[in-house]
Amino acid sequence: MSLADRMGGEGGGPKPIKGVNGPGGLGGGGLRDTAARYALLPLRLFLGVTFVYAGLDKLTDRAFFASSGTGSLAATLDGVRDTAALPFLVELAQRNPEGFGYAIALGELAVGLGTLLGLWSRVAALGGALISLTFWLTVSWSTEPYYLGNDLAYLIAWLPLLLAGIPRHSVDAVLAARRRRKGRVIFG
Repeated sequence: MSLADRMGGEGGGPKPIKGVNGPGGLGGGGLRDTAARYALLPLRLFLGVTFVYAGLDKLTDRAFFASSGTGSLAATLDGVRDTAALPFLVELAQRNPEGFGYAIALGELAVGLGTLLGLWSRVAALGGALISLTFWLTVSWSTEPYYLGNDLAYLIAWLPLLLAGIPRHSVDAVLAARRRRKGRVIFG
């Protein structure tokens, strides 16, 4: 008996086991593989929609850009200046709260759209992680216990998308497939 026969077929590969490796099974296109392919999709949708909403919410809220008063970035910065882990960042933002407000809002919008579309997905995830890190080290740093502050959780939530990218159902995937068809490989 040849090695190919002992291994279950031509080429020495394992013979499919019904219900495990075949359709509807756990391997090669089965339920486990399908779940793995879509594992990051709920996180991607949540973060993308949340950041688009946060950016649009800030851009349409006149109080956010006001120089003082409830709901303004200026009032928030005044409130957290003494408790922030990095007070110099707060002081920097206090020099031009309106400009920083627009930078935050447009950054959140760009990160959210990039994540939803899967366009420059790792750059978008890095942007989301940096925004969340900045908020954690400034605005929510003094939240006790720490797990009640959501910015740290958002920071951690961005890490899987930063590490894995968005390999499916994305503009990045379409562009990568197009480059492969044309025989060009960029960055590796």
